Amino acid sequence: MKRPLWRLLWNSKREAAFDVCLVIGLHLLGRVLEALYPSETPPEVYDWIGGLWANDLLMTLLDITLLARRRFPVAIMAVTTVLSLAQVLLIEFGPGPLLAINQHDDPWVPGLTPWIIYAVAAYTEGRTRRFFAWDMVAIVTVLAVRPWAPDFRDLLVVSVLWTIFPAVLGLYIGARRRLVQALRERVERAEYEQELLAEQARADERTRLATEMHDVVTHRVSLMVLQAGAMGVAAKDPEARQAAEELRTSGCEALEELRDLVGVLRRGAVEDEGLPASAPPTEVPDLSELIGRSEAVGVPVEFTVDGDPAMVSSAVGRTAYRVVQEALTNVHKHAFGSRVSVHVIYSDDRLRLVIRNTEPPSRAAADLAGSGSGSGLLGLQQRVELVGGTFHARAGGDGGFEVDVILPAYVPTGEAVGDE
Repeated sequence: MKRPLWRLLWNSKREAAFDVCLVIGLHLLGRVLEALYPSETPPEVYDWIGGLWANDLLMTLLDITLLARRRFPVAIMAVTTVLSLAQVLLIEFGPGPLLAINQHDDPWVPGLTPWIIYAVAAYTEGRTRRFFAWDMVAIVTVLAVRPWAPDFRDLLVVSVLWTIFPAVLGLYIGARRRLVQALRERVERAEYEQELLAEQARADERTRLATEMHDVVTHRVSLMVLQAGAMGVAAKDPEARQAAEELRTSGCEALEELRDLVGVLRRGAVEDEGLPASAPPTEVPDLSELIGRSEAVGVPVEFTVDGDPAMVSSAVGRTAYRVVQEALTNVHKHAFGSRVSVHVIYSDDRLRLVIRNTEPPSRAAADLAGSGSGSGLLGLQQRVELVGGTFHARAGGDGGFEVDVILPAYVPTGEAVGDE
């Protein structure tokens, strides 16, 4: 996103509004004081610079420079120092003052000098820049006091208020601002450390749950698979053998999915230990069967694939399959009769799935729409995020619904650990 121009000078709109109002107010105040207390310098003195209009233009430009006092205080201080030195030289040895002032009563420095010195003291960062800035402040202070003048004691109070007081005030405000910023950074650092500790606690709990799943669930499912295999061997009825084989196959698939899930949960610990992180990549499971089932029950599906099918981690492939499966299931329950499109996009490092359906021609049956736990999308989102993907589900503008999922092509699953 393009950075706004006002960000070049200010950190916030509040600072910008304050400085703009300050410049306008000081400019108007200068005009009022000029009308109430006109300069004793004859107008002819300014003929060498083009007349009073040129003097007014110079003072207006100097007013505008205050807008940059937060970002470029040293540069503005340099301009002020040059103007102050030129003012003194022109009054002492030249045709007259560069700026319209009452040279008998006022310091021989620009009227905006207090604000500029304050900005130097409050906003200058860096040792070298502060060194040069304070040198210029000292020069302007000497020029304001005019110790060579016979009546410099009469101007001492005004000169101190014009230069030294804003410097002290700027030092105080700058130190206070840096203290507040340091305290804020400390609080942010503490909050970040708390988040890290919480994340570490979640990772430890995730590893503990993964270990329990591996020890308990995998053992029970393995026994189920073995018993189904034994039943298939012992059964004499072909239908019984087929049922036992289907049960054994389902159990094996459940073991594979559970193995991937446990591997993803234990991924952090596996990577830290330097153990093998993943099994060889595989292809995304064939989605044609899911598409065929939907079309068989009267839900037409437009299936498109872009890009070259890439090899992905087994956990990613199964997650992609579950995404399409859950999305089509929701269409069957809530938008039966709508047109559905399944778009699979392959790239080098990611896999994207976009499932859309149009507005259904009629309301879904109450008994069908009310079935299930109602947390399918939430569980799907958690599963996608578990493998490092992003999940978006939203209603479409045409009354339909869209599920958009982006998955990384490779996710270490720590499958080698599962064999221990």
